[in-house]
Amino acid sequence: MNASGFIAGRLRFQGRMAMGTIALSFVVMIIAIAISSGFRKEIREGVSNVSGDVQMVPPGQNWLGNGEGISLEQSYVGKIRNYEAVDKVTPVVYHAGMIKSGETIQGVVFKGVPEYSGLEVAIPSRLASILDIGVGDKLTSYFVGERLKVRRFTVKEIYTGILEADDKMVVYAGLSDMQRLEGFDSTKVSGLEITLNPSWKSYGRMQEARDNIGYIALADMSDEDDTLIATSAADRYPQLFSWLDLIDFNVIFIIILMILVAGFNMISGLLIMLFRNISTIGTLKTLGMTDRQISAVFLKAAFVLVAKGMVAGNLIAFLFCFIQDRTHWLTLNPENYFISFVPVSLNVGAVLAADVLAVILIMLLLLIPTLFIAKVDPAQTVRTN
Repeated sequence: MNASGFIAGRLRFQGRMAMGTIALSFVVMIIAIAISSGFRKEIREGVSNVSGDVQMVPPGQNWLGNGEGISLEQSYVGKIRNYEAVDKVTPVVYHAGMIKSGETIQGVVFKGVPEYSGLEVAIPSRLASILDIGVGDKLTSYFVGERLKVRRFTVKEIYTGILEADDKMVVYAGLSDMQRLEGFDSTKVSGLEITLNPSWKSYGRMQEARDNIGYIALADMSDEDDTLIATSAADRYPQLFSWLDLIDFNVIFIIILMILVAGFNMISGLLIMLFRNISTIGTLKTLGMTDRQISAVFLKAAFVLVAKGMVAGNLIAFLFCFIQDRTHWLTLNPENYFISFVPVSLNVGAVLAADVLAVILIMLLLLIPTLFIAKVDPAQTVRTN
């Protein structure tokens, strides 16, 4: 062990308040990062469930039905499935409809997907509340077209959708049921929904995937294929992605603010430590240590405190995130925040990056009070003591 490390190990940093402030700052930073990641994850997955990350439909999609549909046997679908950004390609059938329960009538969009069958449907929680129905109840639905069609579905599941606040309520039904309703055979659907891999769900990469998928379809389209238009979730819901960008900006602001708060509290703590050890500084100078070496002594003692605060803050933040992720005890108003609870998702890489950045910046701020060491005159401090 070198001399500065040996001496630093015997100094006592009297800064419990500073350590508490550091721990609190790290708690706030990590929770802010986790909530930001949670919102990104929940909203992107929610949008993906509603309409896919990239949607391929014919021009002038008819939501009221009675369209000709598109063939599942597009020659370029295989290449799209093999594209690195694509996780899966799902055939879907869309049809606008109305649901009646008692005196209440609500317009919705029915979406036929392969996961459901046998006149079973999944409805959003807001629709269940409006109609006062639950799992197992019957759902009388009306479809307007060339002639009125009526279906009586059974509610299999109630889900929470992020777009419920905008009245864009989607009812999931069986693909084969909706094909029969539309008059399609098993090879006809309304469109294709493409789910991207998680690393491609950011705004920029989603737009890139949309362009590449559209290019594949255009380049490999045969004369028998249908003309389809590729649109991304970012095109359909730009307000959601703009809102996520705003959250990220707020997180950056919080991180900078917490680093400054922790840094200035450490500066005051280190100054107090330096004032209490003026005689020690004078003695070390008389023994031949330079100002830089003495600064290293006090900075190492301060670093121990910063590290302890960081560890304590990380543990508290991780515990909070674990509890919130399991219980959702902190709730939100979905009309303002799109989801009903505070989402958390621990991005280990982002947390470690924030930890390292915060420690480096705090230690750089602590170089300011060490300038005081150069002002200490060993002749005066040693003689005084």
